[in-house]
Formats: sequence, C-alpha cells, structure tokens
Amino acid sequence: MVSDKSRRRLPPYVSYRTFRNFIDELQHRMPARIDRSYWSDRLSGSTGTQLMATLRFLGLIDTGGIPTDRLKQLVPAKGSQRTELIREIAFEAFDFVLKGSFELQTATYAQLQEIFHDTFQLTSDVGRKCIKFFVALASDAEIPLSPFIARRMRSAHISAATRTVAKRTSTRTIHGSKIPQHYEEIPNRMPWDGMLLAKFPTFDPSWSDEIKLKWFDAFDELLKRGLSHAGNERSSNQG
Repeated sequence: MVSDKSRRRLPPYVSYRTFRNFIDELQHRMPARIDRSYWSDRLSGSTGTQLMATLRFLGLIDTGGIPTDRLKQLVPAKGSQRTELIREIAFEAFDFVLKGSFELQTATYAQLQEIFHDTFQLTSDVGRKCIKFFVALASDAEIPLSPFIARRMRSAHISAATRTVAKRTSTRTIHGSKIPQHYEEIPNRMPWDGMLLAKFPTFDPSWSDEIKLKWFDAFDELLKRGLSHAGNERSSNQG
C-alpha cells in the first residue's frame, strides 16, 4: 500500500513512455537498488529524478530505492496478468480519483483537473502532465474513462502533433518564398518544383486537425524534394 507519507508527494508527471520503457528494461536484470548510478547512463538528471518519484508514488520502490515485491511481480508479467497488476497499482496510488464519490466514467476533463489540484495544489502545467500520466496508466489498466476526458486527451494530442509539424515545416521553408495562389501568377519559365508548389492547395485554418496534419506532411515532403532537386542542379552546374 502507498503510505501516508508517500501520499504527500506529487503524483507522477514523467512521460508515461519513459516509465513503460524503464519497466521493460528491468526484464533483463533487476538491480538490488534503483539509484542514480543505475539509471544515470540512460536518463537525464531531471527525468531520472521524476522517474524515481514515480516509482515511489506507485509503490514500486521504497524510500531507499529498493524494489518492492509489486515491482518484481510487474516486470516479468505479460498480457492480462500485467493489466491486472497495473490496475491494482492504479487503484492504490490514485485512490483519490478511483475510489470514493468521484465518477470517472462521467466526469469532465475540468472536474479531473479540479480533483488533482485540490488534492495536491498543482500548477496548471504540472497538473496537465500528471493527468496525462494518469490517463495513460488507466488505459493500460483498462479502467473506463469518461468520453469527455478521452476526447479532450485525443484533441490535445492532435493539436500538439500539429504544432510540432508546423514548427518543423516552417524552419525548413526558404525565407521569403511564396506559394503562387493563382495560375496567372506562375511565370512562363517556372522550374518544375515551382509549378508543383503553384498547384499545392492553400492552407485553410478551418480544416479538421486530421486534414491539417496531412497538409503539413505533404508540404514538408514537397519541400524536401524541391531542395534536393535544387542541390543536384547546383552540383551539375558547378561540374
């Protein structure tokens, strides 16, 4: 069980993928103690510290970093056995959400935010990361979530992916270049890559997130091909 002393710690806000990968790595060999000398060559200092706090909060190591029986059961577990163990871990560590009067299957995202904030007085950024970890853990544990929470998490994931693709694309765009919007604007002797850009559809902010992602991916690929072609032409001319 998670002790009262552990309860005063912040809930996990490390990346859930980092947590899962670390648990999987322990399958090779479980150390007698999980400390900085063990994880320092795998993780950065801040990520490693967050991971250690996560393991303590979930009752997988004690205050000295010694693996608990629960961790020793979880690491080799597969399939339904692992799902059940994660479910037990979730209900013990996040009892403030999963036990009592809170209705997780009908709650809104704002209500989930409120219960995390009221229990731990979290800042908005840390609270968002804690909720993200909890939702991923609940998913692995096959704990039903409110459709309002699930929809909000999917929307946040798509928006984050859109921003990432947009940022990557903008950094690769040639400064000052413009995409012709009408065929009349296309010069008579335009190179093939310019003609392709001219035919590329204009970005529309009203598109769905899925369409936006596809547009950014296609535009990114077009830029790669155009820059590669330009480089080959310069090499030929210099030769």
